[in-house]
Amino acid sequence: MPRASEIKKSSAIEYEGRVYLVRDIERSVPQGRAGGSLYRMRMYDVVTNAKMDETFKDSDMLSLADLTRRPVTFSYSDGEECVFMDTEDYTPYSLNREAIADELLFIGDDTQGLQVILVSDEPVAVDLPPAVDLDIVDTAPSVKGGSATARTKPATLSTGLVVQVPEHISTGDRIRVNVDERRFLGRA
Repeated sequence: MPRASEIKKSSAIEYEGRVYLVRDIERSVPQGRAGGSLYRMRMYDVVTNAKMDETFKDSDMLSLADLTRRPVTFSYSDGEECVFMDTEDYTPYSLNREAIADELLFIGDDTQGLQVILVSDEPVAVDLPPAVDLDIVDTAPSVKGGSATARTKPATLSTGLVVQVPEHISTGDRIRVNVDERRFLGRA
């Protein structure tokens, strides 16, 4: 059983008899306390998708839920459902669009490295790679000599995500984006 300090985002834990998927973790170190850090976790119930915020001490022991990760590619969107296809055995997995709204900002038609997270053979979430390549559909015109300065401008990507890019990047360029920090890494 791992301690709370060892839990990562997209982990599935069993807590109070239910299985939760950890979506966000904030670490804080209270002033003047002899104890360790506190970890505030935003968790979602895998069955009901109900949100729960809970704070754990770094020494609290948590039990990991039995989950499986399967490599997938984005197949198509059907109303409120997004369908992903297993790349090994071609099993389709449907996920509710609202449940994966944040992840959809990074998923294009050709995004590689996606994994669907299964708990008891039911798809509950999509795990993204650390960086994805996306096309710019709208940004201000590129500035000649813009690579010599550190100024940035907003760029809208093919998925609707807006990130800051250097001035020398133009519409139609394919860029690499860091998923966790939502920032420009370079040209793809």
